[in-house]
Formats: sequence, C-alpha cells, structure tokens
Amino acid sequence: MQKVTIFTDGSARGNPDGPGGYGAILRYVDSKGAVHEKELSKGYEKTTNNRMEMMGVIAALEALRRPCQIDLYTDSQYVVNAFEKGWIRNWKKNGWKTASKEPVKNRELWERMLEAAKGHELTFHWVKGHAGHPENERCDKLATEAADSMKK
Repeated sequence: MQKVTIFTDGSARGNPDGPGGYGAILRYVDSKGAVHEKELSKGYEKTTNNRMEMMGVIAALEALRRPCQIDLYTDSQYVVNAFEKGWIRNWKKNGWKTASKEPVKNRELWERMLEAAKGHELTFHWVKGHAGHPENERCDKLATEAADSMKK
C-alpha cells in the first residue's frame, strides 16, 4: 500500500459566511526514493472555517487514485476529534444527531469525507496552527490566498 503524507488547513475571512479557502499538500516517496508533492487549494465565496478545514481533507483524499496508508496532519481539532474520539461513529449511529440530540453540523461534508476515506488506512495527527510547522504554514498560505481571491 502506497504511503502518503497529507497536510491540510482551512481559512475563512469573516467567519461565518465570509470568503474562505483550503490548502492541502500531498507527499509521497516513490520506489526510487524521489519525493513527489502536489498542492491543492480552492476558494469559496461564503463559508465557515470548519467547512474549509473539512474541505482540505476531502480534496486531498479525493485526489488519491488507489488505497493508501495515510498520515494526515491538520490543525483542526474539529476534524481530528471527530475521528480519534469516535464522534463521527456516534453521530452515524444516532442518525446524525449530536449527544444533545441536535443535527450534526456539516453532515454532507462528513459523509463526503467518510466516502473519500474508504479503502485507505488513515491516521490523523493534530498540529498546532501558526506555530512554525512548515507544511502547516504553507497550507495556511494556500488557504488564505484562496480565500482572499474570493473577496469582491
């Protein structure tokens, strides 16, 4: 199984409902030891920070063409905790309701992320944002540039 490292970040200006964007870096080393990287980013006119954090992960996973062993680094505790603390499993089990019986926010993106994750071995890693992590800083730059490109 191909090993891939993914870094993601999201940004929203005027959260909620301002322009936003995501950035992602996909990296793998081929059998000859050559490093390959792909950067992804996209802007949206009206969105939230959480949606952009999720879209960075979704876009990166959807870019993969075969099952991979993935280490995914994000500064979004929202995304990491949904998987690592079992929130997403409980939401699905409870008909996409939270523990307080409220509808889960961003359900369509959670479902899209789950679909994109199928077939992969996925390990999430939380990194502190704006703390000098080179790939997180690059993803932040991609995300904010994408968000800024949507300003009118």
